[in-house]
Amino acid sequence: MMFPLSNPSSSPESQIKKPKTPLDVRRKDSFRSPKAFLAAHYPSINQPRLCLFLSIFFIQILLLLALRSIPRSFHHRLHHFPAPVTATTASFSASTVKEENSCEFGEIFIYDLPSALNHEVVNNCDELNPWSSSCAALSNNGFGPVAAGISSVVPENLAAAWHWTDQFVTEVLFHNRILNHKCRTKDPSNATAFYIPFYVGLAVGKFLWLKNSSAEERDFHCEMMLKWVQDQPYFTRNDGWDHFLTMGRISWDFRRSKDEDWGSSCIHKPGMRNVTRLLIERNPWDYFDVGVPYPTGFHPRSDNDVVEWQDFVRNRNRKSLFCFAGAKRSKIKDDFRGLLLNHCRNESDSCRVVDCAGSKCSNGTSIILETFLDSVFCLQPRGDSFTRRSIFDCMIAGSIPVLFWKRTAYDQYEWFLPAEPESYSVFIDRNEVKNGTASIRKVLERYSEDEIRRMRERVIEYIPKFLYARPDEGLETIKDAFDVTIDGVLRRFKEQEQPGYRW
Repeated sequence: MMFPLSNPSSSPESQIKKPKTPLDVRRKDSFRSPKAFLAAHYPSINQPRLCLFLSIFFIQILLLLALRSIPRSFHHRLHHFPAPVTATTASFSASTVKEENSCEFGEIFIYDLPSALNHEVVNNCDELNPWSSSCAALSNNGFGPVAAGISSVVPENLAAAWHWTDQFVTEVLFHNRILNHKCRTKDPSNATAFYIPFYVGLAVGKFLWLKNSSAEERDFHCEMMLKWVQDQPYFTRNDGWDHFLTMGRISWDFRRSKDEDWGSSCIHKPGMRNVTRLLIERNPWDYFDVGVPYPTGFHPRSDNDVVEWQDFVRNRNRKSLFCFAGAKRSKIKDDFRGLLLNHCRNESDSCRVVDCAGSKCSNGTSIILETFLDSVFCLQPRGDSFTRRSIFDCMIAGSIPVLFWKRTAYDQYEWFLPAEPESYSVFIDRNEVKNGTASIRKVLERYSEDEIRRMRERVIEYIPKFLYARPDEGLETIKDAFDVTIDGVLRRFKEQEQPGYRW
């Protein structure tokens, strides 16, 4: 994540002045030796001592130029893992640096929905989960409790930026941030985009695990929202094309096709067809689904927090080649996560394993973060669905993800990840792992120190895009996941204004 040193218009090539007359190619011969050069251009210099002095001086210049072209050396660490870069550097991709007061793609109007569709849902936090209260998870504006005891794992002055954040709180995080966005307008006639602050994921969550919940209960809040929003003149004007909302769960939780099936049918409801939906897992074949990063535990308070964290993970001494944190799914035939657990245990000299059976890896423990910080690579199979929060936990720790399904990341988060998957990750065919024709360890050992260093730096460069910052107005100059999302939505709505774009 490097700040651009110059913009394309001021590239070195554009600043080089071209000679008005062609160069005399015969001059190349005069550079074959310092003595010949001096004799040709300064015939009066014939004194041996002076010639010797000038020859030595000329050779020193050549040596200096040659040395400048040699890359800096790095100290070798234990094992074969690349050494950390000790310099403190701010490294960001160009797309993560804010432009001052820029609303070039338009402004956002936020609907004032009935409180039953957002605030009351949070106020009834004791009822959102059939097993326990969700009030702690929704505290601190959705960031959750401050992560107590984590200072033994992270830099002490960054400990306060860590929270035990639930993975299903993006609806609350986005609503709080968008209320303070620089491109918010209170005049709907000036708006390019309209935000619907509906907490649909939180509202439906309590019904997903109740065996006796009805289809009507699971669709109740969604139908209430659609009835309200379809009465708004700016919704009917463009049939919802310029409207968007956050749905804080995976897409499949809102795609029920039959009453007896899992989840809500919200996405299939009339009125939702053209609304852009921000989800932690998208349906890759639905244009209106946009994948956004799962919330993790790190919520920087300033640009400084981001830079310091990047340096911390960049210089971390990683003792394990790879790691895996997860639990078996015994009810799933040919459970791949169980296979990886066994594989990792069999490679215990190279792989660090965390068995997340029961509640060992729930919020309130730093064992997963510590494992990712200590490992060069982290194995990332699919979760209960195609994606899992762990891939972002892994990359925030500066570990390189190893993927086995393309839908786990490559087909999900195009606004947030590099366009070249091989630049930041490793892909291994899961079938080759299953049938024993591929050894994960051998695949990873083929990467050289330089390749690992480049891949890790790419991961570190993109860390801001995975974060949800703590301040309501965001960070000073760095774009986080929220900023990248809003830029993407506004850009998309501008594109939709082109003739023939909408269907």
